[in-house]
Amino acid sequence: MLVRVMMASEKSVDGYEIHFAVNHLGHFLLTNLLLDLMKNAPSARVINVSSTSHAFLNITMNWDDINFTKPYWRINAYSHSKLANILFTNELARKLQNTNITANSLHPGCVQTEIARNILGGHYQIILNTLVLILTSISYYLTKTPEQGAQTSIYLASDRRLDHVTGKYFKDCKKCSSSKTSLDQQAAKRLWKLSEEMTHLDDALKYVQNN
Repeated sequence: MLVRVMMASEKSVDGYEIHFAVNHLGHFLLTNLLLDLMKNAPSARVINVSSTSHAFLNITMNWDDINFTKPYWRINAYSHSKLANILFTNELARKLQNTNITANSLHPGCVQTEIARNILGGHYQIILNTLVLILTSISYYLTKTPEQGAQTSIYLASDRRLDHVTGKYFKDCKKCSSSKTSLDQQAAKRLWKLSEEMTHLDDALKYVQNN
């Protein structure tokens, strides 16, 4: 599944802030379109890759400006989408209680990718690029390889001990605590309703059922 990582201000083809659209709305829509198939399987697991950045500066859902039309800071937009990942996962787990489907989220760790190059942008990009070059030589000791970063996802997808574990947040193949905001059930319900409207979920489900 696609993930958007700290890019400059941009809108999706539907007019939504790009991080929220790609990192959350796309996941929300695809998961809901696949639910009937998953319910017909012996068991199924939904795993959403969030990030520890969901707790950045105690960020909350930007209800009054979901598209970040006001002054835009890309790390806030990214963290906002990662918070949405956990809220969505937790609400999905509640909706699927006592079914054959579980839903969990995770932080993969600090993985050796290009994400750092996109954190600041603008006039700060030259400075950041210089710092990235300096840190590259020691990053091997501070970060995970992509293979190591995938381990928690693999663990959640395959470990039989997790057959009935749902609505939890993981890091380094262990359950851990997510932010207080990410555990807000009312926020999760509000996000679900908003996501239904933004993705036109009812229309999408009818289309799939009729084709």
